[in-house]
Amino acid sequence: MNAVTPAEVTFDAFDPSERADPYPAYRRVRDAAALFPFAFGDVPVTLVTRYEECAAILTGADWGHGYAAGISPFRDTTAAIPGSFVRMDPPEHGRYRKLVAKAFTPRLMAEMAPVAGQVVREIVDAALVRGELDVLDGLAVPLAVAMVPVRLLGADPADAAKFREWQLAIARGSDPDSLLGPQDVAARTAAAVECMGYFARLVQRKKENPTPDLLSALVAASADSDQLTEPEVIGIALLTLVAGMETSINLIGNGMLALLRSPDQLALLRDQPDLIAPALDEMLRYDAPTQFTIRVALADTVVGGHRFRRGDGVVVLTASASRDDRVYPDADRFDVTRYAGNHPARKHLGFSLGIHYCVGAPLARIEAEAAVGALLARAPKLAPATDEIEYRPSLIHRGIVSLPVTL
Repeated sequence: MNAVTPAEVTFDAFDPSERADPYPAYRRVRDAAALFPFAFGDVPVTLVTRYEECAAILTGADWGHGYAAGISPFRDTTAAIPGSFVRMDPPEHGRYRKLVAKAFTPRLMAEMAPVAGQVVREIVDAALVRGELDVLDGLAVPLAVAMVPVRLLGADPADAAKFREWQLAIARGSDPDSLLGPQDVAARTAAAVECMGYFARLVQRKKENPTPDLLSALVAASADSDQLTEPEVIGIALLTLVAGMETSINLIGNGMLALLRSPDQLALLRDQPDLIAPALDEMLRYDAPTQFTIRVALADTVVGGHRFRRGDGVVVLTASASRDDRVYPDADRFDVTRYAGNHPARKHLGFSLGIHYCVGAPLARIEAEAAVGALLARAPKLAPATDEIEYRPSLIHRGIVSLPVTL
């Protein structure tokens, strides 16, 4: 095959027609160039398409978000949300992340695993009686609600529908504004206002009656020192809700879809359930819940032989990097053994890398292991109920609308 140049390729992975499978579009630009010129609306940026360059930027000290320094060319999607450390650079980022990370220690995650297992058992018990299940709304969503807003934040399980509605609207609104419609922007704003109001009321209740959860710990931190303000506590709760639910729901949905479309891999994992942990890594590499992230050069720097100036923006296509044949042989094949054995594949970018590595990754893994493991172990006749799969319109966050199966 003849080599192509960037001038001969159009990046169209964000086009609605490519939503079901953006990976060929990623491959076209990845084959053309590691660094590909692009524009979000009127903002010129560089698409970073290959693994080595993506990893270098995600772990490089010369890269960050640049909002505090006033140099970012990107819209700050969380500017109105105090305490949203995903947009911050050191040292502020580390201060907030350290507080939230206390909820994801190995000891606390070990306590969460049986909770997830019990939730899944009850859901699958009922589904086996019916003989059918929607893996998204029937399993992944109620599991995420039980683990994140209810268990982690101490919210009322009766508000599950609200949590899902807010989470979807805010996640969709995190895409670049040039890729959103007016209704998406309005829905994002309304959801953020309602969600912050909800958590403001919940914070007041936690002051009066603290419970053993992250939100109560944050409330105590804000009362006992100058580490946090109350608005920051509310903002962190919103961020935890959206990021925590979105990641685990889409990991389960995308991962189960990959298994159902690869019957040989499903059979292998069912026969060798100890492969579940490497299988989850392969799901994150193969069809990640998060497709890209943005970064800004905090100083003049060089990546991939290209000189970036302070304030230059890049779109790090992590989903493209995780399909890079330069790093992963036969990268478009779903292989649950890829991360098994003594010589596992290179670390995927499904949870990012560096200081912004997903703080909730351990909990997402616990939820996915419980859900996927239970379906394979308890539903030997598991099969898709339809071949028609609809994807949600979000681009940063990749997920399907539903996944009906027969049991």
